[in-house]
Amino acid sequence: MAKGHHLSSYQKGIVKRYYEHKGDIGTQKLGEIVTELYLETNPKKIERLWKSAETALKNAGANPARMKVVLEKRDVKELAELAGKLF
Repeated sequence: MAKGHHLSSYQKGIVKRYYEHKGDIGTQKLGEIVTELYLETNPKKIERLWKSAETALKNAGANPARMKVVLEKRDVKELAELAGKLF
């Protein structure tokens, strides 16, 4: 944050709650990505969704070895199972 800019107590509360629930936000996002991957038919969109899934898995604290296997296979069912274990 730039010098001299301060957050109000209300804004500090918002930021604090965001970081308290960051893991939950990440797992919810991952669930949304899984749903979109099941329904998507556009190859370019599918590629972007897999990249988003990788980021979401990292943010959710997934096991790196398991994450690598799922991302290499590009299997939506396995991604859904991994996401379910994170919830």
